[in-house]
Amino acid sequence: MNFNTFMLSFTFFTIDNHKVLSHFFSIKPLPYVLLFVIFIVGCTGKQNTLTEQMPKEKYTLAMIQMLVDAGDLQGNLDRATSRIAEAAANGAAIALLPEAMDLGWTDPSARDLAFEIPGGKTCMALRNAAQKNNIYICAGIIEKEGDKIYNAAIIIDPSGSVILKHRKINELDIAHDLYSLGDRLNVVNTPIGTLGLYICADATAPGNALSNSLGLLGADIILSPCAWAVPPDFDNEATPYGDTWRNVYEPASSMYEIWIVGVSNVGKIKAGPWKNWDCIGSSLVYAPDGSEVLQAPYGANADTIIYVDITLIERPAWGTRWNEHWSSKE
Repeated sequence: MNFNTFMLSFTFFTIDNHKVLSHFFSIKPLPYVLLFVIFIVGCTGKQNTLTEQMPKEKYTLAMIQMLVDAGDLQGNLDRATSRIAEAAANGAAIALLPEAMDLGWTDPSARDLAFEIPGGKTCMALRNAAQKNNIYICAGIIEKEGDKIYNAAIIIDPSGSVILKHRKINELDIAHDLYSLGDRLNVVNTPIGTLGLYICADATAPGNALSNSLGLLGADIILSPCAWAVPPDFDNEATPYGDTWRNVYEPASSMYEIWIVGVSNVGKIKAGPWKNWDCIGSSLVYAPDGSEVLQAPYGANADTIIYVDITLIERPAWGTRWNEHWSSKE
């Protein structure tokens, strides 16, 4: 809004409401003029930015259940950026990618091909994709800091800035010789809601501790990059995959009335403690009422993008008011 635009609005207002405006300025004209001038200066050149930052109560999330070719950093980045562009073209506000989508879970290539966050090769490729496609991105990547390697995840905003980083806390013991463990948990407030972030088995921490913590921190949605895998002889018809995650997603989503979305990769694990196991997708979405919205296709070849419509609800409680809220539902 510039001065000329304001004066046009001012003239229109005086024509239709001359009596009201005349009375308005008959009280203390100068202070109000100064107030309007301050307002104009503060708004100059910011109109589009403010519009873009208005909160979205409804939007589309893209679940990028992609092939991760273990150890092939460039191939995985190329695949990821292509899927992100496709998701953005189809109207997604945010794209959720799997755990360790750059190198594969527990792949020993992490010792040579992990980079720092936010300025390393892997992170910069995703940051550029977010900015180019004007989309939020959440992805699991391997992080190198000093002599330590972390199984990490990041959320990037459409400007290409990393706005949240998480390091996996409840890591499987078979991965401890490769990954150092995280020591904190957090959320980030954005125009698409308050986003919580953890990784795969973090959801299975004893007592649902990490899910509960994100709920108490005010998350509207928990994003979980995952790498769900089964041994080569697993029979999905006899024992359909997914109950491990249903048993933790359902109570947390219902208790705190939040969305939980877990997205796994697909493809063969080529090295490490689960060598020759298959990552099988089966990504899951739970709604704030504790209901399962969808499960993505199962299988080592189930490379796909699934779109889910997210509708945010007002947080029902904060702090100790949760006790009152839960009591009122009994």
